[in-house]
Amino acid sequence: MMKHTVVVVDDHNLLSQAIGGLVDSFENFKVLYTCRNGKELIKRLDHPDDVPELVLMDVNMPILNGIETTEYLKKNFPRIKVLALSIEEDEAVILKMLRAGARGYLLKDVKKIELYNALLEVLEKGFYHTNTVTKILVDSLTEDKEKETQLKDREIEFIRLACTEKTYKEIADIMHLSPKTIEGYRNNIFEKLHLRNRTGLVIYAIKNKIFIP
Repeated sequence: MMKHTVVVVDDHNLLSQAIGGLVDSFENFKVLYTCRNGKELIKRLDHPDDVPELVLMDVNMPILNGIETTEYLKKNFPRIKVLALSIEEDEAVILKMLRAGARGYLLKDVKKIELYNALLEVLEKGFYHTNTVTKILVDSLTEDKEKETQLKDREIEFIRLACTEKTYKEIADIMHLSPKTIEGYRNNIFEKLHLRNRTGLVIYAIKNKIFIP
């Protein structure tokens, strides 16, 4: 029987080995290797035989942390699914990890059966969310909606113009503002809506009917 392949990334050696041993004990899973940080993992991924189906990823690690590594995997190895496994309970950190591309988030005191179920569900369904994580996601969506209603008229005008092919300088001229002020609008909106770039802003605007193409 073919086994699902897993890699454990954790900077604590003993813990990493313990997690690896536990996953290896599941009859349909095989741990390929363990890494101490994201940089080690990325280096191993240069070899096709070392590319797993799933990575159990710690969050707080030196050199390249779990959030940065997950973002890298999402962009460069989209077929690899990431399941976060951490002692970090801070809601902001959990959200950052999920937004980076993690398919689920577990705490390290997770029970054996839940870890097994989470691994299976991530591989078979694409995600696994505990009740706690689901609540965090729902609260986040509510917060985002509230932030949307707090957008000022000029910010909405900027968003609509940013959804066109106009440059930021052209937008500044249309709005009779300086390029520096437009840059401030952009940065403030990105922070408000948890966005990183103009493409994300366009997608957000279309989804929320701020801009209709």
